[in-house]
Amino acid sequence: MQTDQLKEIIVIGAGVVGLTTAIKIQEKGGYRVTVVAETFPTDPRTIRYTSHWAGTHHVNQAFGDERWKAMDKETFEVMWRDSESEVGAAARCFRRHNHTEFHGDGVDPSPWLDHMPDYQKVPEDNLVPGSTAGYTFTTFTLNTPVYINWLLARFLAGGGTTKRMSLQHITQVLEGVDAPNPTVIVVCPGVGARFLGRIEDKNVYPIRGRAILLRMEGPSRVQMGHHEEILTRALALSADLAPPNICKARKPTTDDLRPLIGGIRLEVKWIDQGVQDKARIPVVYNYGHSGVGFQSSWGSASIALGLLESALEKGESQKEGYIDVSGN
Repeated sequence: MQTDQLKEIIVIGAGVVGLTTAIKIQEKGGYRVTVVAETFPTDPRTIRYTSHWAGTHHVNQAFGDERWKAMDKETFEVMWRDSESEVGAAARCFRRHNHTEFHGDGVDPSPWLDHMPDYQKVPEDNLVPGSTAGYTFTTFTLNTPVYINWLLARFLAGGGTTKRMSLQHITQVLEGVDAPNPTVIVVCPGVGARFLGRIEDKNVYPIRGRAILLRMEGPSRVQMGHHEEILTRALALSADLAPPNICKARKPTTDDLRPLIGGIRLEVKWIDQGVQDKARIPVVYNYGHSGVGFQSSWGSASIALGLLESALEKGESQKEGYIDVSGN
């Protein structure tokens, strides 16, 4: 397709979700993509950019959420293929290893983990004290700073462009980017969604964690308990972690906390560009990945691409979800 026939797409955010989504759109073909962000992977580390700080290995935790399971599964499959090579730029991003989980809560993770390579149950005589079941499989750990720089290089090599802007409102990109008449805006601001004008999503808030790096001389193997134990201990320390209506009615359980874990916003809305004689355009939202943005990145990018193309097919006649931002 000739470059003058490409549809202009602006992606807000250059974290792992923004870059992955930009690449997914770019590699579909027919689009010219510009990533707009205040911070990029090549910049010094800052608390305003969370992808630099993540410590991540891929272990699906979808429980009964089929969409979450599908996103994580697709992401694993993409990254598993990228981790196959022991040479080249992608080789420094991944380290494959054996992963073992022990459970003392009766939860069977098979429905959302049995697709993992080498998945099998740990023999009963190999269980650690306090556990009733264990499961082992092969996965990988990501070198996150290297990986996001690799994503940026891949995006630029594919013809993508970047624009550094400190945005206060999503409509600023309509006039401040060298992409005339963008067809779609894709919003992937991560925790910035709490403060970005016309989103200001107060359900998004920063969380803290700590990653410790060890130099291992022996075989690569990770062993851990199930995150259900974290919820149990946290609830014992503070029962008011559960919603207030539940706390008033009865003693809360870990089942009451699960819906509060994550909550990805994947949808499309239409906005008025606020400029005379310019039509409304769709805005695709992809944020709210909590601490699993790397783990669900490619799957959510596929959904975002689907929303983008569906919106373009429906055109301006799409009325549902219309929001007028022309006066803001």
